[in-house]
Amino acid sequence: MSLPVAAVAQHAGQEDLIDLARKALHKEGDTSKDKQQKKVAYSAVPAAGYTLQTGFAVVANGNAAFHTNDSANTSIINASVTYTVRNQVIAPIQNNIWTKNNKFNISGDWRFLKFPSYTYGLGGYTRLEDGYLIDFSAIRIHETVMRKVAKDMYVGLGYGVDYFWGIKELDPPTGVVTDLQRYGLRSTEFASGITFNFLYDSRRNSINPEGGNFVNVIYRPNLAAFGNEATWRSLVFDLRKYVKFPRYSDNILSFWSYEWFTVTGTPPYLMLPNTGNDPYSNTGRGYIQGRYRGKNMAYVEGEYRFVITRNGLVGGVIFANAESFTELNSNRFEVVSPGWGGGIRLKLNKYSRTNIAIDYGFGLGGSQGLFVNLGEVF
Repeated sequence: MSLPVAAVAQHAGQEDLIDLARKALHKEGDTSKDKQQKKVAYSAVPAAGYTLQTGFAVVANGNAAFHTNDSANTSIINASVTYTVRNQVIAPIQNNIWTKNNKFNISGDWRFLKFPSYTYGLGGYTRLEDGYLIDFSAIRIHETVMRKVAKDMYVGLGYGVDYFWGIKELDPPTGVVTDLQRYGLRSTEFASGITFNFLYDSRRNSINPEGGNFVNVIYRPNLAAFGNEATWRSLVFDLRKYVKFPRYSDNILSFWSYEWFTVTGTPPYLMLPNTGNDPYSNTGRGYIQGRYRGKNMAYVEGEYRFVITRNGLVGGVIFANAESFTELNSNRFEVVSPGWGGGIRLKLNKYSRTNIAIDYGFGLGGSQGLFVNLGEVF
């Protein structure tokens, strides 16, 4: 596994935080092409952080990027462990692997959660002050294998299982029947189903795309035959586009649409579409994770990524998004909740193009907060 010659040559004259560390320690880095080609590009960040959902947290976050051959897209493995002042434990391992010549794509999302957190009820009319704590633990195991059927186009099958246990309301409002109680409060929730997947991906680097398009469609029937209490089906559309703007610059105008529908049946409460519950927990910057929840979700976002320093070390972004969830009684989209903000980018690894993304977002009703990622938000 190696980084192709083009990936090494492309970043000549660029600097990242690793280069700064070498200079500070007065160590010369070997930047020869031969050495770089033999390496997997590792990026790691041990840090303290803060998000709306976790409060202050200690985080160990890393990724590994590589190519299975010179014509393959960048493969990536992400892993992190987070412990927060709210006694939350978050430990995901995610992979997006391209085999030689991009013949197969293998993607997975495995995670463990111990996650006391806030819930706000269903639909778009809820308020921040409606939030109260619930507690649960969860295991998610999702894995998909897809085969190339045309240039940049793939179809395949996957399997997903989600198990939540120890679910309880910690401080529900007194004298009120909560949306969770009305929807169906249970101590455990379970979902299991085969997924049918379509993928079109013309990006060459999913960590920090310089151009291309991404279309991912996932249909998941959670049938009673697979151990579900009752059958329910979901459908997800994940659409992204990246354009250099101006054309010959390194600045990127990016667009994202994430639509998550319940086709039939009634998903468990914690598996309903909700803010920040996409695979990388990135929808809805400006709002706390789980701020909105409903049977169906519509989401759009635009972001402009621009270079600040000529050596590529520091960049910036401005973004805006909007989300809407169907109401429980009408099953209609009635409220649109916008979010907006900006942030900076620090180049952690110039070969994999991995940035540390630090954003501050705003939403309606006084919602605001800091959002930190290893790699771009989308």
